[in-house]
Amino acid sequence: MTIHIRLATEDDRPDLRELFLQARRATFAWLPSETFQLDDYDDQTRGERVLVAETDDGALVGFVALWEPDRFVHHLYLAAGQQRQGIGRALLHALGWPEQPLHLKCLRRNEAALAFYFKLGFVGIGQGQGADGEYVLLASQRVQGSG
Repeated sequence: MTIHIRLATEDDRPDLRELFLQARRATFAWLPSETFQLDDYDDQTRGERVLVAETDDGALVGFVALWEPDRFVHHLYLAAGQQRQGIGRALLHALGWPEQPLHLKCLRRNEAALAFYFKLGFVGIGQGQGADGEYVLLASQRVQGSG
């Protein structure tokens, strides 16, 4: 399966809303499912640069949302069954990582995501408590000799 990364378009919005809803309900199983709504995508990605990952047949299998002023990855989600295929890494690469640093928050209870980021060389630089639980503030490290 070949994955293509591109900027999201308005035509992608219905699929992105659904992917965002389903992925969060599956990922954050400790929270009540009604916590998540279909229109959350619109509210939580407003003003952000959104890149999508799609297959050759045009199916959206993931997305990343970046708050560009701070190089802050606000969201990175994959469709069910799409983990461990290099899609998350490809989305981060499309943002310029690892040459350009990135920051993000990850809930401590989201152990799979924490393992993913640590495997990629992200390091914990802080922690805190949010409405959904404890989180770790992570930062990527620049590649030696870059920038």
